[in-house]
Amino acid sequence: MSAASDLFDQVIEYPDRSAAARFEALVGIDDIKARLVTEASVLINPGLLRQWSTQHHGTALGAVEVVNQRAPLIVLAGDVGTGKTELAESVGDAICRSAALTMLTLYPLSLAARGQGLVGEMTTLISRAFEHVRSSLGSARTRDGRVTNAGILLIDEADALAQSRELAQMHHEDRAGVNALIRGIDGLRRDRVPVLTIMCTNRAEALDPAVLRRAARIFTFTRPSAQQIAAVLREALNGARLNPVDIEHAATALRPTSQRAWGATYSDLRQRFVPDVILDAYSRRAPLTGPDLVQAAAAFTPTRPFGGRHD
Repeated sequence: MSAASDLFDQVIEYPDRSAAARFEALVGIDDIKARLVTEASVLINPGLLRQWSTQHHGTALGAVEVVNQRAPLIVLAGDVGTGKTELAESVGDAICRSAALTMLTLYPLSLAARGQGLVGEMTTLISRAFEHVRSSLGSARTRDGRVTNAGILLIDEADALAQSRELAQMHHEDRAGVNALIRGIDGLRRDRVPVLTIMCTNRAEALDPAVLRRAARIFTFTRPSAQQIAAVLREALNGARLNPVDIEHAATALRPTSQRAWGATYSDLRQRFVPDVILDAYSRRAPLTGPDLVQAAAAFTPTRPFGGRHD
């Protein structure tokens, strides 16, 4: 039987201060963050919605049970570098607090858990992953039914695991793996296990239709607008005393242009552009100026979208 270390990457337990800081640092996607916390909280702990209904309507509305019958599956879909994985790995802290949990544990499914193509291997590994997350919860509920302990199974690059079974060239082992994945998600819903599955993908259209139909919510991520880019730059360069107009000009330059059909991603900004301008100023032993920022933005090459053509 596979050890947990063979099934999952680094397991994270919440509440966690570093995760909270990472979650807070994700700017420009505030609406998605807030809705994700709400959706995930009630999927993990349906009692929260019943309490709300009783408090505000004096009874458990029929609609509450409709909402609570959804599969505990959320899909984060969209372009590369737009914050999907970072959000999936850090949102657990906010969910833990919102759902009033004692502990929430994130289990990121390892690429190794997808097997080597041997007959039955991937199916077995996926089934074991769901079983391990279930069994690790221990006493997830108190005697009165209140959820205190929950889990998140994170499947990154989900299109490689849950690709559509409609593809004619799909190997039978891959089909069996998708079937096992669907059975695992359905089992969580049927048994009311406080475990949420989060899938991240750059290609939502490649996911199996049966998986997409089960998703309680599909959040779509796009590259940041000029306003969102400016917000990232203002936060990262706070204290540099840059002219706001220069920040706006830099943000515009980092958007799509007549020569380039795509703009910078959040990942581009945090991991490449901001470090580049800081290290350039450092190497010159000079302060960072607004014109430096605008010039660097005009010369910056954003990450090409998945499936995008080279210019």
